[in-house]
Amino acid sequence: MITLEVQDMTCGGCAGKVGRAIKAVDDEATFEIDLAQRTVLVSSTVSVADICTTLAEAGFPAKHRD
Repeated sequence: MITLEVQDMTCGGCAGKVGRAIKAVDDEATFEIDLAQRTVLVSSTVSVADICTTLAEAGFPAKHRD
């Protein structure tokens, strides 16, 4: 799983949009959103770069965290 930091994800509505964006790029992806920490754990066959690009296009720039 990869960890993404999404600082602009501040509410439940934002979390829903982030989830929909991830599913748009990979409908087989699984993810866990931690709104308090503003992080998303993602398991996907799509590259981290593609996921981050999709999230940025949805208005939620993400940074890969090790």
